[in-house]
Amino acid sequence: MKIVVQRVKRASVHIQDALASQIGPGLLLLIGVDKDDTKKDAEWCAEKCINLRIFNDREGKMNRSLIETEGSVLAVSQFTLLGNTKKGRRPSFINAAEPEKGKALYEYFVKWLKLSKVKVECGVFGAMMDVELINDGPVTLIIDSR
Repeated sequence: MKIVVQRVKRASVHIQDALASQIGPGLLLLIGVDKDDTKKDAEWCAEKCINLRIFNDREGKMNRSLIETEGSVLAVSQFTLLGNTKKGRRPSFINAAEPEKGKALYEYFVKWLKLSKVKVECGVFGAMMDVELINDGPVTLIIDSR
């Protein structure tokens, strides 16, 4: 499982010009599911995301987690994160999970986040989405369960 983690002041998802979901301060998570991923990958990534100490403390140091700041998550599925660009000019998506498996693990990941009492909003799996965000920092990290 590969996740792009962006610390945001706010983020939203629109589908066909209609607001689907939005959050205030917290994390925008772009989530790609690999064909070999399991529930353990989803659990590990969820725990990593909510416990990363990437929010500023009173001295301005990145020393607080999402849970400590009571921030929110906007979780957006994005199979293109698994695109391989090593050969040619067109990405290959052979490592991305098939849609049924991808959706199941994406939903399991979201469920795991919610167990931690974090406020979670979601995009719509498989939909064409317009994702807007205001980066905070900017702080952007990549988490890979491999």
